[in-house]
Amino acid sequence: MTTRSHDGSAGDVDHGAIGSGYSPHRRPDGRVARLIAQALGGARTVLNVGAGAGSYENVVGTVTAVEPSASMRAQRPAGLPRAVDAVAEDLPFADGEFDASMTMFSVHQWKDVTAGLREMRRVTVGPVVVLTCDPARVRDFWLYEYAPEVLETEARRHPPVDEISTALGGTVAVEAVPIPLDCTDGFDEAYYGRPELLLDPAARQACSAWSFVGDATREHFDRTLRRDLESGSWDRRFGHLRTRPTYEGSLVIVRATP
Repeated sequence: MTTRSHDGSAGDVDHGAIGSGYSPHRRPDGRVARLIAQALGGARTVLNVGAGAGSYENVVGTVTAVEPSASMRAQRPAGLPRAVDAVAEDLPFADGEFDASMTMFSVHQWKDVTAGLREMRRVTVGPVVVLTCDPARVRDFWLYEYAPEVLETEARRHPPVDEISTALGGTVAVEAVPIPLDCTDGFDEAYYGRPELLLDPAARQACSAWSFVGDATREHFDRTLRRDLESGSWDRRFGHLRTRPTYEGSLVIVRATP
């Protein structure tokens, strides 16, 4: 049985503690949404596992959402369907009930990634779409210079792409997702050319990896990044990113069909 927090969160993050400011900073980006819609291939019925506040559910018609965290379910907009209180590893649906399924920025928080993905495959007749980060590329981001503990946490938590592919089986395609300079979905790499925005504690809180580090790490990050922005050191090293239209980092879409 999957152990769940008081909030109902079933993975390694208690969204009851950190999820209150998630929605304002993690607004779905339309350009990423288009890639997700293409991967879903026009499916009529879609299961969204680890649905959170409902990001990217607007890319398809009929969505059934699964979200174990009560605080995240409470942040879902009124226009979205109420989420089912369940976990990825034990989906309360029949075999082949959905045309497609998706999970967005969620697999790294599951207790048993393989079991959860196999459950998604069981209830899905068509593509299973996973938006995630490739842990092999997580450390390549400039944030590693200022808060290596955060990206080490990300690299440790995210399952390898090969592990995801093996669990899903079938025909698997992995596509790198170009991150727009003005990306509205505030994961860490979304700020690749806007470092000042990561100085906002609320923006960092919306990225779960920051909840795994202590105050000393956060204070060191804040102090050293402010110093380098004021001195111009950050811009001398990374300033070219301020005008790069897109950034290809660790963000990928894994699409598996039977």
